Amino acid sequence: MDRTISTSRGLRGTVSVPGDKSISHRSVMLGALADGECVIDGFLRAADPLSTLACFGRLGVRHRFDGERLIVSGNGLHGLRSPDGELDAGNSGTTIRLMAGILSGQPFTTVVSGDQYLVKRPMRRIMEPLGRMGARIASSAAGTAPLTIDGRAPLTAVEYELPVASAQVKSAVLLAGLFADGTTTVVESEPSRDHTERMLRLPVEERSGRRHISVTGGTRIPAQPFLVPGDPSSAAFFAVAAAIVPGSQVLIRNVGMNPSRTGYLDVLTKMKARIAVENERTVGGEPVADLVVSSSELRSDIVVEGELIPNLIDEIPVLAVAAAFADGSFTVKGAGDLRNKETDRIAAVCSNLRRMGVDVEERPDGFAFESKKRLFSSDFDSFDDHRIAMAFGIASLALDGASTIKDAACVSISFPNFWDDVASLQR
Repeated sequence: MDRTISTSRGLRGTVSVPGDKSISHRSVMLGALADGECVIDGFLRAADPLSTLACFGRLGVRHRFDGERLIVSGNGLHGLRSPDGELDAGNSGTTIRLMAGILSGQPFTTVVSGDQYLVKRPMRRIMEPLGRMGARIASSAAGTAPLTIDGRAPLTAVEYELPVASAQVKSAVLLAGLFADGTTTVVESEPSRDHTERMLRLPVEERSGRRHISVTGGTRIPAQPFLVPGDPSSAAFFAVAAAIVPGSQVLIRNVGMNPSRTGYLDVLTKMKARIAVENERTVGGEPVADLVVSSSELRSDIVVEGELIPNLIDEIPVLAVAAAFADGSFTVKGAGDLRNKETDRIAAVCSNLRRMGVDVEERPDGFAFESKKRLFSSDFDSFDDHRIAMAFGIASLALDGASTIKDAACVSISFPNFWDDVASLQR
């Protein structure tokens, strides 16, 4: 399905973004291992979290929906059963990588694969630490799915220092640590998303500028409610839309404000975007607020690099769109992992920016460009990547004339109602 978008005369209104994708995945995983029934409010009913839910169903975990509420009947830490076939993680890197940690500690062998895009994504980053813990994981010759995970019970506890900041690798090791003999510790020099340690209530120590996160094997997970806040990555699209479309003011409700997820707000604030944070509160152990974003005269001259990268890796495509409408330059460095997402997002962003008339320099680990006064509507390729489709859908709102997003239905991966919500804000 292609989507044609015309110039907006201003965005006005209120939007509530869907539940946080990262927390939705983890709620299902922890609920499956819990000692009893867990009620999940705000679960994101999109393709990726539903892949996680389906995989645990194949592992013997029952669930049901009560309206918008998801109820997972946990099997306990050692209650998963061997599936009767291959598990399908769909398009979800979070599903396959985090589940690999859990499956590494099971007394059976599991095969996990995914769609034509997931089987191209690198898996050695989790295979190496899980292998140290005693799991035997076989992959393709390229180090990609399908993964054959020959679990061990118990695993061996390790101290693992992340070579690069990665919430998925960190979480895989910590989840495997639940099934290890002893205490497993992950050490990170640069902070990454901390939802797993928050939800497991794990001790975190700061030593010499590094975070040490530890989990003791055999720790039981109590039956508990989970409340999923709005996804910051989804909120970023509406924040940029309101900033770049003249005559706009948008209220974005229930946005997760976890400090490991608000890098996009820091960058937009540096660009002089007019953002007001209101109604700050705590929901399910996570900070949450409402955002009011108004049209702004953006200024760039910003370099995104270093420890900021893992904090906003998913928001880089839409921040590049914001920068294209700003006055100044925009540079991304040290973001090579963007090439290993649903598509090569560095190449995809550069390709679509060029269609808008931006002279962008593509680099191995990022890109750089100077903004231009005149930009053009175009036919944009989603590359079947939800974040690319949404980013250039937002760009289309501020371009003169009609633009088309090819294969726009891919937004269902994280935000099934995205196009309807955009239309609801247009005058």
